[in-house]
Amino acid sequence: MAGGAFVAHGGGRIYEGKVTLFVVITCLVAATGGLIFGYDIGVSGGVTSMPQFLTKFFPSVLDKMNDKTRHETEYCKFDSQKLTLFTSSLYLAALVASFFASVVTRAFGRKISMLFGGLVFLFGALLNGFATNIEMLIIGRLLLGIGVGFANQAVPVYLSEMAPAKIRGALNMCFQMAITIGILAAGLINYGTAKIESGNGWRISLGLAAVPALIMAIGSLCLPDTPNSILERGNAEKAKKMLQKIRGTDNVEEEFQDLLDATEAAKRVEHPWRNILQPQYRPQLVICILVPFFQQLTGINVIMFYAPVLFKTLGFGDDASLMSAVITGGVNVLATFVSIYCADRFGRRALFLEGGGQMLISQILVGVMIALKFGVNGDGELSKFDADFILFLICVYVAAFAWSWGPLGWLVPSEICPLEIRSAGQAINVSVNMLFTFIIAQVFLSMLCHMKFGLVFFFAVFVVIMTFFVAFFVPETKNVPIEEMNAVWKAHWFWSRYIPDDAVIGGNNNRKSSDA
Repeated sequence: MAGGAFVAHGGGRIYEGKVTLFVVITCLVAATGGLIFGYDIGVSGGVTSMPQFLTKFFPSVLDKMNDKTRHETEYCKFDSQKLTLFTSSLYLAALVASFFASVVTRAFGRKISMLFGGLVFLFGALLNGFATNIEMLIIGRLLLGIGVGFANQAVPVYLSEMAPAKIRGALNMCFQMAITIGILAAGLINYGTAKIESGNGWRISLGLAAVPALIMAIGSLCLPDTPNSILERGNAEKAKKMLQKIRGTDNVEEEFQDLLDATEAAKRVEHPWRNILQPQYRPQLVICILVPFFQQLTGINVIMFYAPVLFKTLGFGDDASLMSAVITGGVNVLATFVSIYCADRFGRRALFLEGGGQMLISQILVGVMIALKFGVNGDGELSKFDADFILFLICVYVAAFAWSWGPLGWLVPSEICPLEIRSAGQAINVSVNMLFTFIIAQVFLSMLCHMKFGLVFFFAVFVVIMTFFVAFFVPETKNVPIEEMNAVWKAHWFWSRYIPDDAVIGGNNNRKSSDA
């Protein structure tokens, strides 16, 4: 692993080059891979709240909602394992697909993974749109999951490798921005299609997932491969020309040499999955596991998946629940701009810590409001002021996530791994994310039924834990070239014990020897 000069507080080797229009456009196109993930997150909760969709595929849920003779608590009226399987099955498929995507991404390049993911997602969207039975619906969801697994594996790595260090955070967060735009678009489409009198609005909502899939597939055909990926496959001259193009200068010798050193080190690693378990990669392994774990245990996907269902549970009407989901989706998009602006100026840790505190306060207030208004039995109703205040608190919570754990949960794991374990590290990041997304999506409605308002406090406890984790164990990585990241770990009070000295300075020593 190449080393180099390192300033402990937010800096590293300064390479020659500038921020080119080519690299900005390239990263924006690649980031559209987030649209498929975001659209699916937003669309599932909307269609599962549509009576026509429930009549077609989940009539028992609708019967339970409409049966006035049942003494069903408000917390439990959507509790159905089959209904939650519709949402969660996608993420189980994405979990499995991420491991295959790791191999494809390393062997054939990042853009091939994006292309494959877009095409599979396209077929899944069409199958869902034309579904006539629950089997077609679930198979379609599984195909969507494969597409998401490949996209989430390839896109963050692609962005981190293409972007200059000083704006890596902003360009990488375009992926999260695309996710939030997809969520908002799905919310708006659900709001419109729910009003279609024929009752087939849900088909349009599900079928329109083909649009972001096409955008991603066509966009990937136009993308160049990253210099890192080209070097990985043995074409040094082509990689150097690509690096010159994306940096806007012919003088890329220093950065190219670092990439070359890292690639040669990576080629000596025959088993990246076994290698990432070695002590010197302990910091990367732990963070690639715990960051996506904590990202899901914030409880954000409870809001994003089930916003219309959740708002209906809290007493909002059909239209009001869908519109509330649109409002939270809009806040999600706007708040992501804050992260894009701040991540490379104030650093990752500042956003992590502020976001954690803001989420905790809003969660506690929401939990108290629900407890006071609905109690344990779920009997109660919200005044207009109460409903508006809860919606405001949820928007505060969504905003905090959108400028902290949302984008940083994808950025930090993608930028901390050296090339020899990068594909394995990102596969772990995606698979852990998908595993806990699946678990929460599958059990949330049952947890809501049994834990009632206590569910909000359950997630709040994890927000406390993860904020302390960041404070003590996540170092600042802003403006540090990804091939210089070992110096960050070596300077850390805890992780330094795992990093051998030659992992930091070996690259420079080797270069001096060759120069001599």
